[in-house]
Amino acid sequence: MRFTVSSTALSSKLNALSRVINSKNSLPILADFLFEIKDGQLCLTASDSENVMKTQTELAESNGDGRFAIGSHDLLEAVKGFSEQPITFDVDQEANIAKISYQNGMFSLPVENADEYPQTQAVSEGANEIVIDNALLADNINRSLFATAQDELRPVMNGIYFDLTPEHLAVVASDGHKLVRNLVLSIHSDSPAAFILPKKPAALLKNLLGKDGGDIVIRFDDRNAYINYGDGELTCRLIEGRYPNYNSVIPQNNPNQITVDRQALLAALRRVQPFANDSSNLIRFHVEGGTLQLDAEDYDFSKTATERLSCEYTGTPMSIGFKGSSFIEILSNFDCQEIIIQLADPSRAGLVLPSEQPEGQDILMLMMPMLIND
Repeated sequence: MRFTVSSTALSSKLNALSRVINSKNSLPILADFLFEIKDGQLCLTASDSENVMKTQTELAESNGDGRFAIGSHDLLEAVKGFSEQPITFDVDQEANIAKISYQNGMFSLPVENADEYPQTQAVSEGANEIVIDNALLADNINRSLFATAQDELRPVMNGIYFDLTPEHLAVVASDGHKLVRNLVLSIHSDSPAAFILPKKPAALLKNLLGKDGGDIVIRFDDRNAYINYGDGELTCRLIEGRYPNYNSVIPQNNPNQITVDRQALLAALRRVQPFANDSSNLIRFHVEGGTLQLDAEDYDFSKTATERLSCEYTGTPMSIGFKGSSFIEILSNFDCQEIIIQLADPSRAGLVLPSEQPEGQDILMLMMPMLIND
């Protein structure tokens, strides 16, 4: 079997697929890429047994159909430095060898029988379906991924929750201390359905989406999800279990409201945070009138820092503690100019919202306070 493919097309596809492959695999063949040639198309597959990613590219020429697996590490290293040029594969499946030739040379690698490669677990016939804009899904995953947990006792918290209701699609992530809730108002269904997307496939999609327009199709059942993202597809095992009632922890009446420039607050927090205690990372927010004051202290090392910035505030004077690193993460995952912080009292969760919601969306982030000693 012989075929020729563009070096840059092959390299970019293999680089995207390589993120699926684990450094240690339960089956040795999962360290390979699966090549399938059919009707002048090359289909490439990578898997870690729970996540399977496929992508296709046109072949410049081919003299037949076939399948084989080839080691990912050596092939990636070999092709990543090529300038744009044709690469020709001569595959001898009886001798289990592939000779790969290019403008100035050639190399050979062993190949394995493609029949040993695990089959993709298909989504059931009666699966639910969501059709969502590429950029919109990318924004929601990017905005939510940082808030997922790493909790062995509550694995349902370790992914992004997609909750399809008659009113909207909610995309939610939480680690118990912070929470992100995105509502996509244009997507809804009379038949409620939900799934929890694990962190790894979410991170894979984060790197793949947003580059092209078009719609993404997500089909899911109780165990698996199939995601078609244009020039490729991802099938993944879902996290099973019941996600907590996220709406119940979102306060409905936080009367004290701060409006502040997001970049100014983010810069101030980054300057003040290094002076906070390493174990607690506590930053005190004191707001009164038109001034927001940030205080950090670490008396063990005689370090303190204070910074003030102007804001608009409606409410009673208040001091409340937040974890500095988490608040920096929250602010970094907005892209608006001004944010609104809604507070009730120092013991209740604070809400962070953009001053203007994106069209067709409702974005909210929640931050649990920390105890401060007055």
